[in-house]
Amino acid sequence: MAVTPDLIKAARERSRTHIAATPTLHSLALSDATGAEVFVKYENLQHTGSFKPRGAIAKLTTLNDAPKKTGVIAMSAGNHAQGVAFHAGRLGIPATIVMPNGTPFNKMRKTRDYGGTVVQERDSLSEAGAAARRIAAERGLTLIHPYDDDDVIAGQGVIGFEIMETIPDADIIVVPVGGGGLIAGIATAAKSVKPAVEIVGVEAALYPSMKNAALGGTAPSGGATIAEGIAVSDAGTRTTPVVKALVREVLTVSEASLERGISMYASLAKTVAEGAGAAPLAALLQYPERFKGRKVVLILSGGNIDPRMLSSVLVRDLVRAGQILTLTIIILDRPGSLEAIAAICATEGANVIDVSHRRLGLDLAASAARLDITIETRDKDHANQIVERIRAAGFTLDVHEP
Repeated sequence: MAVTPDLIKAARERSRTHIAATPTLHSLALSDATGAEVFVKYENLQHTGSFKPRGAIAKLTTLNDAPKKTGVIAMSAGNHAQGVAFHAGRLGIPATIVMPNGTPFNKMRKTRDYGGTVVQERDSLSEAGAAARRIAAERGLTLIHPYDDDDVIAGQGVIGFEIMETIPDADIIVVPVGGGGLIAGIATAAKSVKPAVEIVGVEAALYPSMKNAALGGTAPSGGATIAEGIAVSDAGTRTTPVVKALVREVLTVSEASLERGISMYASLAKTVAEGAGAAPLAALLQYPERFKGRKVVLILSGGNIDPRMLSSVLVRDLVRAGQILTLTIIILDRPGSLEAIAAICATEGANVIDVSHRRLGLDLAASAARLDITIETRDKDHANQIVERIRAAGFTLDVHEP
């Protein structure tokens, strides 16, 4: 394997003045919620909000004057783009970034803010990669691959050394996996310090590219995922052998688990995680017995989630928990009916969020109306209590479950 502990140590020295050695902190709240002893490596605290600047600066600091003057190019769905644009700008190197259509607006905007020239090409990272290679050849630019590059992998692998220096008795390190650069680097570094430490990868279920590559699977990759940062259809050719040799297993997690992970980071850990960054926590939530009672380090790889998406995820999680629900109630179309429903909600301590009152549905009796009311409750038991009170008052209703 080309990436060695010594290569990672060299990358660490080159990048020491450019990169934050982010904290790895114990989370009592996440430990209580998952049954594991949870530590979080907060890579969302890097300047651009993710671990990607580590690999970018490790590569950029190897370039001589000629490629620095000509410029570099990268393909990315956001975080690698920002890392390359930020550090290239600081070093005075022109940077072109090819981003697939559908890249979150906040990631595209920040890439431009850091000085990168953004080119939108095609609909997937693989297709954007082909475009980047074509443009690189046409303009003589140096390609900085997001994961299939030894220096990039080495820069990201520094995280492994930082974890083992802080938590030397860690049992498991859980790492989000897209193309595999992050997990390949971390596994190489961490296992050189403690061979017994387990490295577990996590992919979005819609993009099991590394699981396919490492285990010979044929599951399809594709679809809309909240973890666009690891939505990679093809695992790296340089990273796959490392994963085969050093990674214990690669788990896949559902979209619902990813959303729960994002929400739990916000509500319990008081920090922001994007979909890819929440993947390791999602694995603990989806496979609790795999990690129960173990000392586990989660790589929170990034926090660059669109604010609108974060808001939607948090509300959806409240719906799943039964803390927000919508009731459709058939009432008599006469004064006092709506007031009766509102009084029950007030008496039971529910907060009314939205009300829609309709009289013209042809499926209703002429003397009836349909009331759609969205309420906020303490929990599912509280919600069930309110529903039973409304039914006991003689109203017919349907509960809209998530």
